[in-house]
Amino acid sequence: MPTYDAARALKDKVALVTGAGRGLGRAFAERLANLGADVAIHGMREHGPAEYGEGSTLTAVAADVAAAHGVRTIRVLGDLTQGADIARVVETTTKQLGPIDILVHNAGGDIAAKGGKPDPNDAVGISEEDVRAVLDRNLLSTILTCQAVAKEMMPRRQGRIVTIGSVAAFKGRTNASIYAVAKAGMTHYTRCLADQLRSYDITVNCIAPGDTRTGRFMGTRAVDQSRMVETGTLDRIATVDEVARVVEVFAGPLGAFVSGQVLRVDGGGQCWAA
Repeated sequence: MPTYDAARALKDKVALVTGAGRGLGRAFAERLANLGADVAIHGMREHGPAEYGEGSTLTAVAADVAAAHGVRTIRVLGDLTQGADIARVVETTTKQLGPIDILVHNAGGDIAAKGGKPDPNDAVGISEEDVRAVLDRNLLSTILTCQAVAKEMMPRRQGRIVTIGSVAAFKGRTNASIYAVAKAGMTHYTRCLADQLRSYDITVNCIAPGDTRTGRFMGTRAVDQSRMVETGTLDRIATVDEVARVVEVFAGPLGAFVSGQVLRVDGGGQCWAA
């Protein structure tokens, strides 16, 4: 039976984490680095980490992760709705760290074309401009980024791809409906990609978080303080670590025979079939 060194299970692996400057993305990067992986920290803007008070610059985040975990990191900027930017992000990662073994595609969000949340943000009233922005940022970026990385993994016949969806994908909803549609599309693209990559020994899975106490989540809505407890009930808002630790299963040795799956991380808030 193969041995499993949980402490440094990803030593000598290279990971690309998109949207890694703050929130869940940074938590995924920290988790992979703690397991020994070298990590490319992607963001769309150098000062993105400062937007909700979770850091200063993407460069500083990369330096902090490297120092905390004793691994190599780089920071890579790019708009993942643009194929040329994605190609540059993948090429830079490969040249500076090595071939990508793990992709965690976290970039996305319910964000309007001009920033902030779409307003209105319902199924009928949302503007065409914001429909395109939300679909591009979530669904299109997932497809294009996974395509680019998969093409690099396929000749080597190895790799792990993890997309970050949302429980919003599994329930009809009036508000943030286009975001929910985009995440539903992401979820099914994950399954389709997993089917195609089976024969290449590349796993593809999706993590679907519920409410999580990131800076952006906490800063963009009224929060029920009774759900801010961390023990005693599963009817609460998750910590970023409770979500991020799941990436160890999908990216590490424990997930070698798990593919095409979507794992909700929501404390049982959705107890029904996909």
